[in-house]
This record gives sequence, C-alpha cells and structure tokens, in this order.
Amino acid sequence: MFVFILKRIGLAIPTLLIVSLLVFTAAHLAPSDPVETRLGEKATAEQRAKMRHDYGLDLPIPVQYVRYLGGVLHGDFGLSFSQDGVPVSKQIAEEFPVTAQLAVTALIFSCLIGLPIGAIAAYYHNSWFDRLTMAFVVALVSVPSIVLGPLLVLVIAVNLKWLPVSGWESPAHTILPTIALGSRSAALFARFMRASLLDTLRQDYIRTAVAKGLSRPMAVLKHGIKNAFLPVLTVLGTNFGTLLTGSFVVETLFQVPGIGFSSIQSITGRDYPVIQGIALLVALIYLSVNLLVDVLYGVFDPRVRASEAKEA
Repeated sequence: MFVFILKRIGLAIPTLLIVSLLVFTAAHLAPSDPVETRLGEKATAEQRAKMRHDYGLDLPIPVQYVRYLGGVLHGDFGLSFSQDGVPVSKQIAEEFPVTAQLAVTALIFSCLIGLPIGAIAAYYHNSWFDRLTMAFVVALVSVPSIVLGPLLVLVIAVNLKWLPVSGWESPAHTILPTIALGSRSAALFARFMRASLLDTLRQDYIRTAVAKGLSRPMAVLKHGIKNAFLPVLTVLGTNFGTLLTGSFVVETLFQVPGIGFSSIQSITGRDYPVIQGIALLVALIYLSVNLLVDVLYGVFDPRVRASEAKEA
C-alpha cells in the first residue's frame, strides 16, 4: 500500500504542473485587462505602468509563468490584484474552511438521505416505495443547484420565512446552501446504492446465508450492505470534489464567503493569482480524494490488499 501511495503521489506532480500551465495560459488569454479592471478608465498611464511593474505584468508571459511556478514551489501564490496586495495564500486560508465546511455538510446530508433511501428501495424492489422514490430521484437529479437554490430561497426563506436568505453567520444560514448543494448528490447516491445492493442481493452468498437460517434482513445488513458499499465508495469520493467545485454556484447564490464566491469575483475582475491559486487547490483536492478512495478500497475489500501483496 505504501508503494502504491508513492506511485500515485508521483503521478500527481505532473498533473498539477499541467493544471497550473493550462490555468495560467487561459487566464492570460482573457480579452480584458486586469489593470484596466482594477484602476478604471480614468487612471493615468503612469499608474497603469506602475501596477504592471509591481505585479510583474510587464514581463513576457513565459517569464511570468516561471516566476509564478517558482513562487508556488516555495508556498507563495502571489498577491491579489483586487485585494490591495493581500497574499493569495492568506486569502485562501481564510476562505477555504468555509467552502470545506459547506462541502462536508452537503456530503453528510447526501449520505444520510441518499444511502438509506437507495438501500430500502433495493430491499423492497418493485414495490410502491421503490417506484415512488426512484421517480423522485430521477426528477431531483435533473435539477441543478442553480435552479434549486432560488426555489428554496423563494419558498422557504421569502414566503415561509423559516430560514435566512443569505449569509454565513449562524447554523441556520448553512441549511439552505447545504440542501441546494447536496440534494442532487443525495439522489445520485440513492441510485447507485440501489443498483449496487440489487446486484449484491442476487449473489449466491446471500442466498446461502438465508438458506443456513439467517434472516433476510440480517443477511442484507451483515453481508449485503458492506459489499454493496464498495462501488458507491468511488462515487462518494469523486462527488466530494464535485461538491467543492459545485459550491461556487451555491456560494454565489447564498453569499457564502468561501473560495467559490471569491473565485467568481476573481474571474470577473481578472485577478490572475487568485484564479490560479484556487484552481491548483481544487486540482490538489481532487487528486487527494481519489488517493483516499483507493486506500479505502484496500481497507474495505480484502481482494485489493491480496492483489497488492501479490504484485509486491
């Protein structure tokens, strides 16, 4: 397992380099000028030249990239254009915990809602509960957060006045963003859990356990759920990365002060260092989550450990 982790880390390094190059190039190919956006049309030529020099924008783009990459290797992501020279690493350190909290709460919400519903639907296959929940799940999968969020605000916050519209000051402020972000994931988890458990319930070892005297509910709990959870584990891991990036829309809708909300502002303001720093962070999170999923596969499935031991 240790050798496997080292190999994955080795593959992650060129991936991060490619991501940094693509994001850096895309940001600098944008049609508008960050200096014009920051200073406005009334700025003098001297002011524009000074800002370009202060931020290294007067250098050739390849030189800027090499300087940026050298700074990243030393933990320096540059200075924000729009935040009056605030270090990007400091800005991300302040905002990322908010995004991570929202993504974690949405993932927990998705698991608590989606996995039990999927398991129950599989257990009562072809029943009214199965058909009703799957119809609701299909409908929910088709509704993106950019549509569900405003509907939640209109019904729950504005009409019923049960929860605040936006902000991040109290636990009540987290409920609507969590539901808006996690509902589609909950529907996906329910579908995957149902399909995986249905396949598991058709296996011979489940029928053998029941034939030996174990009740069907206990056979499902002791043998079915654990084995059915393995394919779902991959979906959980990759979906966590999706929740982090999907929170950009939700954070903007609900004015949540995380990296998603900051990223949207940075894109509109052409704040290159912030855009690049957040993109690298998201790529690193995706790689870390995929590595964690692979490690958990070895924990849950003894066949993976046996295969790795054989290869070693």
